[in-house]
Amino acid sequence: MVEEDQPCVFLTARGKPAIAPRTRAVPGGTHAVDVDLSTSYLGLALRNPVVMSASPLTAEIHRVEQFAAAGVSAAVLPSLFAEHIEDSQIGRRTAAGADDCLSSSRVLHDTGSFAASPDTFLRQLELAKQCLSIPIIASVNGSFSKGWIPFVRVIQDAGADALELNIYFVATDPMMSGEDVELRYLDVVSAVRKELQIPLAIKLGPYFSSLPNFARRLIDAGADGLVLFNRYVHPEIDPATLQAKPHLELSSSSELRLPLRWVGILRGQISGSLAVTGGVHTAEDLVYAILAGADVAMLASALIQHGPVIVPTLLDGLASWIATKHFHSVSEVRGLASFRSGPDAPGDERADYAEQLGMFADRQHHRTLRT
Repeated sequence: MVEEDQPCVFLTARGKPAIAPRTRAVPGGTHAVDVDLSTSYLGLALRNPVVMSASPLTAEIHRVEQFAAAGVSAAVLPSLFAEHIEDSQIGRRTAAGADDCLSSSRVLHDTGSFAASPDTFLRQLELAKQCLSIPIIASVNGSFSKGWIPFVRVIQDAGADALELNIYFVATDPMMSGEDVELRYLDVVSAVRKELQIPLAIKLGPYFSSLPNFARRLIDAGADGLVLFNRYVHPEIDPATLQAKPHLELSSSSELRLPLRWVGILRGQISGSLAVTGGVHTAEDLVYAILAGADVAMLASALIQHGPVIVPTLLDGLASWIATKHFHSVSEVRGLASFRSGPDAPGDERADYAEQLGMFADRQHHRTLRT
C-alpha cells in the first residue's frame, strides 16, 4: 500500500530523479557518434523507446525512480480493475442501473496489493507525478459494463499523462459472435474517449479474426494507439484436485515473434502509435521491435529478472546497432522491416509459409542423415 506521506527517494538536487539523455554516445573511429534514441508514443515525447509495463515493480514508486534514473522513458502503473471501481463508493453511485455482463462473475476481492483500490490507485498516481520526471501512464482493466467509465476522468484529473485501457475478456459463449465481441470493445472505447482529453491506448489480445480491420476501427473509435499483446492467463489442470488452477510466469524472448509480426503488419496501415509488449529481454529484441515498427517496447519480465542495470545495456545495445548500420536515430530505422501491404500480400504470406516448412523439413532431413 502506498502511504500518503511517503517521500520521494533517489532524487537529484532539482527534486526529480535523474533520467538518461535522449542521445547515447557510441565509440566510432576517432570520435564518438551521438545516436538520437528519442521517440513519440501517444503524442508523448519520450527520450527513448524503453517503457516500464504495468507490473508489481510499478506499484512501488521508489522502484520506478530507480528505473527512471537508469533510463526508462515512461512507466505504466498497475491496473485499476473495473470491478474495484464499481465496488467502491464512487462506483456504486455511477454504476446504478448499469448492465454488467460480468455480474455473474466473482467480484475481485482479496487480490493482493497489485490490484489496488481506487483511493490507493489515485494516491499512487499523484505520488508518481510528484516524484518522477518521466511520463506516467495510468492503466485500467476494463469490462463491458459502463459503471466504471466516468472514473477515468478522475484519473485524468489526478495527473495521468495517458491512459492504457486493457479489456480482458474471454468469449466462452457460443452464441456470441466475433462481431458481437468487437462491437462491445468499440462501444467501451468510444465511451471512454468521450470522458478523456489525454491520450488513450488500448491493450489487446491477439485473438481477433481480422486484427488490421479491428485495429483501424479502434483508432476510429478514439484510440490513440495499441499495445500488442495482452498476455492471457492460461490455467493448468491439477490432477490431484481435478480443478483448473491459474498459471502465470515471466515471458521469454521467444514470445516476441507474435507481437513483432502484427506490429509489422499494422505499421503504416493505422494512424495510431504501436507498442510491443511481452518478450523484449535483450538489446537484440529491442532492435527487432523498432525494425518491425514499434514506437516503444514495454518491459516487465526483463526488469523483474535483472533490475535497473539492464536498462543501460538495452539502450547502449540499440544505439550501437544503429550506429553500426550508419544511421543516426531511432526514427530512421523504425519500420524498416515492417510488412508492406498490397494486393499480393496474402499470396506472399502463403509463399513464406511454404518456404519455411520446406526449410524446416530440409533441416530435419540433414539432421537425420548425420545421426
